[in-house]
Amino acid sequence: MAAVQEFVYRAIDPRGGAIVRGSIEAATEAAVTGKLRSQGLTPLEVTLKSNTGLNRDIKLPGGTRHVSARSLAVFSRQMSGLLNAGLPLMRTLTVLIEQTTDRTLQPALIQVQADVEAGSSFSAALARHPQTFPPLMLSIVRVGESGGFLGSALKSIADNYQREAELQNKIRAAVTYPIIVLIIAVVGVIAMITFVVPVFESMFAGIGSSLPLPTQILVTLSKNMWWVIPLLVVVVLALVIWYRANKHTEQFRKTVDPIKLRVPVFGKLTTKIAVARFARNLSMMLNAGVPIIQALGIVGQASNNWKIEQAVRDIQESIRQGRSFAAPLAKSGVFPAMVPQMVSVGEESGTLVDMLASIADFYEDEVETATSQLSSTIEPLLIVGLGVIIGGMVISLYLPIFTLYAEISQQ
Repeated sequence: MAAVQEFVYRAIDPRGGAIVRGSIEAATEAAVTGKLRSQGLTPLEVTLKSNTGLNRDIKLPGGTRHVSARSLAVFSRQMSGLLNAGLPLMRTLTVLIEQTTDRTLQPALIQVQADVEAGSSFSAALARHPQTFPPLMLSIVRVGESGGFLGSALKSIADNYQREAELQNKIRAAVTYPIIVLIIAVVGVIAMITFVVPVFESMFAGIGSSLPLPTQILVTLSKNMWWVIPLLVVVVLALVIWYRANKHTEQFRKTVDPIKLRVPVFGKLTTKIAVARFARNLSMMLNAGVPIIQALGIVGQASNNWKIEQAVRDIQESIRQGRSFAAPLAKSGVFPAMVPQMVSVGEESGTLVDMLASIADFYEDEVETATSQLSSTIEPLLIVGLGVIIGGMVISLYLPIFTLYAEISQQ
């Protein structure tokens, strides 16, 4: 039996005349051609993908590209609508492949369609692409597929990822302004040291007396900028590469994630985001019929915080032993006091799913309020910090002039 290899292809979709590109794993080029024709595509070129030499894909450590929450929301909502309208699964996938513009999602959907056509279940085909389709989505699709309500399951997934996308947009909008101001400040400081300080240095050369310490520091730094800037660039790139390679390791997350929850200003916001995400995802999965132990494991992974994952593991162990859901929440030190109290009420009244949804609604509103206040809180701090830095540099440059004037006045 020939070994399975990865082939890249170009093909024409006769329905719209568009050129489709992607990759397929198969034993031979003929097998690839057969798969493409079975999908209704006309092959133009099929070649074996090379992973050596100049054709090797260059990837930074940790640089795998994931599908955005917005793309998953659009895909899930479109698929839900098409399935609920009565379209067969294969035809639905064909339509979605034609419509999607996400460069990561489209090749995965092409392979999913090929796997489904070969006899695989839809959930199993999705599971072969863990970097594209998150475990939370896979679990709900699997339950919906087995229960005969795949369309409804996909709609709940779409609603969930739509909220996640909106939450991400709010956070991004809140931190964009501070980041831009910080970048401008760094560029301004570097420009002053590189171009302005040398002009003053030539003026100071004729004074004849020693320069004040702040001025001397700026002059010395200016003379060494030819190697300081390249060094800074190298250090920053090295830190970025190291972070991307280590951000998912157990030791890194165990050290950094608890700190994220305690950082001034941003710590409370991070906690609220984590609680909202935890409650929303768990509510959705329980409502879809996913067993609570399995749902907790997936929700813990989706929290993106090591400390919350540990709290979720304690909750799982408590439930396995027949004890309360709320008690480990209260002991974790992560969730605000209101959360275990509401969960306890939900457990006692049999409305845990609704109570979790209420918690998610409350903390999503809290996140919206906090992000809207974040810019107004950080803006004056940034302006003051920028003024201190730039103003301090200006004063340092004029200190020799003030000193010289004082000496002349004393004479």
